[in-house]
Amino acid sequence: MADWNQNIIDEFRNNGGTVSTMGFGRGLVLVHHRGAKSGTERINPLAAIRESDDSWLIAASAGGADANPAWYHNLLAHPDVTIETPDDGVVSVRARDLPRPERDVAWSRFTEMSDGFAGYEKKTSRVIPVLRLTRR
Repeated sequence: MADWNQNIIDEFRNNGGTVSTMGFGRGLVLVHHRGAKSGTERINPLAAIRESDDSWLIAASAGGADANPAWYHNLLAHPDVTIETPDDGVVSVRARDLPRPERDVAWSRFTEMSDGFAGYEKKTSRVIPVLRLTRR
């Protein structure tokens, strides 16, 4: 997975935020975060929905795995992070886990955007978290 992520990160950076792999287009952000326990700096390319000039939604889908992705726990532990965006460059944001029913409304935007997200939901019994990244 690390090599796949690195290839996506490289493509994002080499093409001004556009990623043709898997049809991502300009729909990704690169989330820079620190390990919850290790403090190690990490970067994850994640599908994002831009809500406004100052906020983005990301979903901790993990491809429908039964456990939340590690980056989700990292953002809960250290919510002040930076993202690289296709249109704004590097942006300082604060991550907030959305409570229900706010999460449910946001999640519906992901399933409307891509059938893949609906498929992830069918593969797992967990409620897939959605976070809002708000410009600081």
